[in-house]
Amino acid sequence: MAYFFPYSMKSFLNGFSFLRGMPQPYKRSRSLRRVKVKVSGGRTVTHYKKRKPGKAKCGTCGTILKGTLRERPLKMSKLPKTKKRPERPHGGNLCSKCTRSLIVEKARSQ
Repeated sequence: MAYFFPYSMKSFLNGFSFLRGMPQPYKRSRSLRRVKVKVSGGRTVTHYKKRKPGKAKCGTCGTILKGTLRERPLKMSKLPKTKKRPERPHGGNLCSKCTRSLIVEKARSQ
């Protein structure tokens, strides 16, 4: 007579866990970050998270902008506007040096 065991019982009997086996094929690439997380029960498991995007760059000179966050779009949409970019003219688009030169240029042309 054959007995039917659910997956959890089979894995318990064989000493093999389906949850801790080989990662799924899309999780094997390095495009996803591996984060070790301690879960309830004292186990440490690997969570796969998307990597952060690159830093924001200045529109004219291409230097990395200070005061801008480097987050995924979903997290950025939840943040207040003041956290996303500096509170100055052209904040989040131009670096302070390029902004200064732009303002001086506009003042000279008037």
